[in-house]
Amino acid sequence: MLHDKSILKSLAVAAVVTASALMPGKALAVDKVTAVHAFPPFLVYTKTFLAMVEDINKKGKGVVEITVKGGPEAIGMFQQPNAVSTGVVDMVHTPGSFYGAEVPEIDAMVASKSTPMEVRANGGAAIMDEVHQKRFNVKHLGWIDAGVHFHIYSVNPPKFRDNGLVDLTGVKLRDNPIYHAFFEALNGTTASMKATEAYAALEKGTIDAAAWTSIGLMQLKWDKFLKYRVDPAFYTTDLGVIMNKDSWDGLSAESKKVIQDTIIEWEQKSFDARQEDIKNDAAELQKRGMKFVSPSDEGAAAYLKLANDASWARMKGRLEKKGGMENYDKLRKTYFKE
Repeated sequence: MLHDKSILKSLAVAAVVTASALMPGKALAVDKVTAVHAFPPFLVYTKTFLAMVEDINKKGKGVVEITVKGGPEAIGMFQQPNAVSTGVVDMVHTPGSFYGAEVPEIDAMVASKSTPMEVRANGGAAIMDEVHQKRFNVKHLGWIDAGVHFHIYSVNPPKFRDNGLVDLTGVKLRDNPIYHAFFEALNGTTASMKATEAYAALEKGTIDAAAWTSIGLMQLKWDKFLKYRVDPAFYTTDLGVIMNKDSWDGLSAESKKVIQDTIIEWEQKSFDARQEDIKNDAAELQKRGMKFVSPSDEGAAAYLKLANDASWARMKGRLEKKGGMENYDKLRKTYFKE
């Protein structure tokens, strides 16, 4: 009799445990997410991403955990977007231009005059996320470290045409998908290479100019060779966090909220921090002897127009081939403020 009671008690306890585990909303396990980043860990952009991941893991303790597998040494920087699209890894922090051929709409971000906060409010970010899911099987979670623009940096004093435009004839530039169309319009001779390869190329004289953002040049140590900066700044960083759509759909509602809310917080936080970095880096570069060279007002206006036209024309040409022209005017209105 006692033996029977003991069995019944054990069965009752097991039933309670099972029922508790199956209760709606009860987390059975922590959601695991793998991630990579495009740039080396010493760059400010990667530091932002790693700090953001740490913040997500802290807020999502017991709910979701992101494990960073590394940077370009883990998966090549230009191969990372496709690795996320196909599910090899769940998440990547990368420039959108690295997969612009697949998602032409990313050029709206490149030539943007809006902030991440503004496009969240005016619907631009929602369009960007929608086309990412449709075209590339990824969710666009956020636009990080925005508000940082690009300059052309040169070993030699830059030359200008009669109309004030910088003349890149005969200049050998390190190329990148974000500004390739612009360099073509300026008749530059380009060589595509990873950021980590540019130092050696400058040292050997393989290139004598490179475009980079207003910040981070000293971290790469390129200022050892590049002594001139061409103003005004053009384009804006298009660094985003994208996640495989199937991996995203497989997360719990609580995990999704932690990740999305934290990334949105970091859009503002990183934007504000980078504005301070822009001022500090400019002052330090000049202190080290770099000369900032500007064309005439007319030349500066023509320079920026050429940059923006090149980006929008590339986007339009790709959309005409891939479909989606209905988004062109919407994106110009939300990102370019037209």
